[in-house]
Amino acid sequence: MKISIMVFTWNEIDGMRAIMPRIKKEWYDELIIVDGGSTDGTIEYARANGYYIFVQKEKGAGAAFIEAMEKVSGDVVITFSPDGNSDPDRIPELIGKIKEGYDIVISSRYLEGAKSYDDDLITAFGNKMFTGLVNLLFRSRITDILVMYRAFRRDIVKELGIETKTVSWGTQLLLRAIKKKMRIAEIPGDEPPRIGGERKMHPVRNGIQELKMIYSEFVGR
Repeated sequence: MKISIMVFTWNEIDGMRAIMPRIKKEWYDELIIVDGGSTDGTIEYARANGYYIFVQKEKGAGAAFIEAMEKVSGDVVITFSPDGNSDPDRIPELIGKIKEGYDIVISSRYLEGAKSYDDDLITAFGNKMFTGLVNLLFRSRITDILVMYRAFRRDIVKELGIETKTVSWGTQLLLRAIKKKMRIAEIPGDEPPRIGGERKMHPVRNGIQELKMIYSEFVGR
């Protein structure tokens, strides 16, 4: 089973320096960094340390995912953020669960035993609201719908027809997997605080996009 780690960057030099050395080479076969056009030294740091990095052609988180998926070759893909929010120590656990036969494994911030140290009142409310809405509409029992840190079989992206270039690519992937009754598991995973840089998530704008995606997938069942 070949493991690919997909790392998303956009001006994350502080996080890169702190987090990337913690990702052990024996955990993966391939590591690809997709960058949104960093100007703070992130690209230079990655190249100087031997990482494969490319700058996405189109703007947006969804475009970064789609373009990176065209380059990864692993049987399993782990989506990872080096801003400090993704704990590298969870990587072996994610892989272990996939090897048990699951299609998607989520590192949940809200499963018993885990906690988000990066949430504020707005994001904590939004995460719980959207997760509750999805569980109600799609009859699922997931504790963390919006977290980006997860592992999944690469072939399901094509199988599920993931095509959105919006920030809601992860929600589309998960909702379509739920509708297809794919095997989804969660492991508890703390979300540490961000290390440097600026938060890229805009609560109102992202929230509207998530609602649109949930509605679209629900009515298109």
